[in-house]
Amino acid sequence: MSTAVAPSPGPAPGVDHPSLVPALLLADSLSADAGRARPVRRSVRDWVVDVAVFVLAVGCGLLLVAGATAGPQPPQDGVLFADLVLGSAGCLALWARRRWPVGLALALAAIGTFSDMGAVAVLIALFTVAVHRTWRTVLAVTAVNMLSVLVYAFIRPDPELPWGVFLALGVALTAAVVAWGMFVRARRQLVASLRDRAERAEAEQRLRVDQARQLERTRIAREMHDVLAHRLSLLSMHAGALEFRPDAPPEDVGRAAGIVRATARQALEDLREVIGVLRETGETADPDRPQPTLADVPALIEETRQAGVRVTVDWAVPDRAGAPTVTGRTAYRVVQEGLTNVRKHADGAVASVALAGGPGDGLTVELVNPPRVGTRVPPLPGTGTGLVGLRERVGLAGGRLESGWTPSGGFRLRAWLPWPPA
Repeated sequence: MSTAVAPSPGPAPGVDHPSLVPALLLADSLSADAGRARPVRRSVRDWVVDVAVFVLAVGCGLLLVAGATAGPQPPQDGVLFADLVLGSAGCLALWARRRWPVGLALALAAIGTFSDMGAVAVLIALFTVAVHRTWRTVLAVTAVNMLSVLVYAFIRPDPELPWGVFLALGVALTAAVVAWGMFVRARRQLVASLRDRAERAEAEQRLRVDQARQLERTRIAREMHDVLAHRLSLLSMHAGALEFRPDAPPEDVGRAAGIVRATARQALEDLREVIGVLRETGETADPDRPQPTLADVPALIEETRQAGVRVTVDWAVPDRAGAPTVTGRTAYRVVQEGLTNVRKHADGAVASVALAGGPGDGLTVELVNPPRVGTRVPPLPGTGTGLVGLRERVGLAGGRLESGWTPSGGFRLRAWLPWPPA
């Protein structure tokens, strides 16, 4: 039976029964179970909960039996003996509730049709099923327990309570136990879901951090290509000039050697900064180092001229300092990559650089160089990825990049970059 409210003349047994069941169920709800058959080996908490549950079931059962025997209509000796024996067996069977909750609940429901000793054990088994099984199984076991209450009301009616009231109390207590068990189950599922969400959120956060780190390293690698390719091409040009003119005046050789030394030192400093950022510890470099702007383009062109490259410039930008940061930096990289390609593939030619535009119209950067003139030094090797990276950079800035050969055999590089109205 699932309710087993024993007939009693006094209030003690009848009142103690429902008041002790919530404490029992609260103790059981503290036991963590994922809804599967538990292993034989119990944890310390499982032992504490199971011992408390067993003691509570036996104690409440003895109180109910004592109240029934002290009532105006005590049970017969045979019924009392069967009640004590089978009810005690049901209390002992609670030790198996973690492994076989459904089977134990059905067996105890059969004992509960006449036993007061196993009344609380019936409720504990029903609560266990409600916590660890699906609603269909819970509904079936609850129906069996309701039938057990009905049979108990016929076999051992309470002389002080009308039959209908007794049956209603039994049904209400059974429903309360089932509702509490399903609430505990839902709460455990919610906690498990929240824990899973938290773990997934942490994993996604780590993934986002890794992706951000990878993107930053890609950006740094692109910067390294742009900067070092420019510096090393200058070095190669000066070294080639020294090789081509070994009989040059000592002043010219010294000046060229000084430029080679200064350029090499600057290239090493740039490389040190980039490598420092790429390290996991990030000990030395500052990833937010100052970036070039449109106002730095004249210095870039002048540096290229000092290296011996002939460059003509057509400026049609009224406000160089007012260009947006991204637009100015991207324009600088376009000019830098274009001049680097001139030194690599068109040594001796005259490169022309044209910049035009303003707020609202956008910024146009164009570099044109004729074919290579002479064979002073062999062309510098290249990976062929400079224009690919430059096209990606321009696209990220919201612009367009065009490159290709001209009908005269030269090469043309043209980029348009957005410049919002002031």
